[in-house]
Amino acid sequence: MQDTYKMMTAPTEAIFRDKGSKFLAYAYPVQTEDEVKARLQDLRKQYFDATHHCYAYLLGYRQDYFRVNDDGEPNHTAGTPILNQIKAQGLTNTLVVVVRYFGGTKLGVTGLINAYKSATALALQEASLVEKPIQSTFIITFGYPQMNQIMRFVREYEAEVAGQALTETCEITLKVRLGLVPALRKALTDLAYEGIKFDEKQEGNVLYLF
Repeated sequence: MQDTYKMMTAPTEAIFRDKGSKFLAYAYPVQTEDEVKARLQDLRKQYFDATHHCYAYLLGYRQDYFRVNDDGEPNHTAGTPILNQIKAQGLTNTLVVVVRYFGGTKLGVTGLINAYKSATALALQEASLVEKPIQSTFIITFGYPQMNQIMRFVREYEAEVAGQALTETCEITLKVRLGLVPALRKALTDLAYEGIKFDEKQEGNVLYLF
């Protein structure tokens, strides 16, 4: 079961040149579409005189939420090569924008594909990467006598305590790596007779929704 995903830790940039045209590639870690829009807006303001601002982004731990934009270049000569390079690196939650300054000589379809591909590859080569766990959330309600049992689960299933409330009853919110979810679910179900209750919120595919 896949229970990790890979993304960049910080923005990178690179330059690719071909026949007088200059391609400025900017790669960013992103979590939401709002972040994507903000990055694009900043680059369009900074390079207002550029010929094209082409981009692709990929969100979700299964790499299946994406958008591409050729920004006036021939169809599939810019956005798609950018996206393919992001996928080739096994990344998600990633935006790459390639800003082009036309140099006076047309590159043709093959040349454009190679230019956007190469610019993106150069930027991603500079990236520092991190592997993060895919998690599910458990909200567990229990009595004080079960506190030691629940704390044992926290240690045993390497859970992250995301919140807790101790009143007449106890409630704790745990984030658990996807690969350990079935075992924790079974353990909690087996203890239902002791008054332990839980709700589980599966982390969906598109990470930015959570």
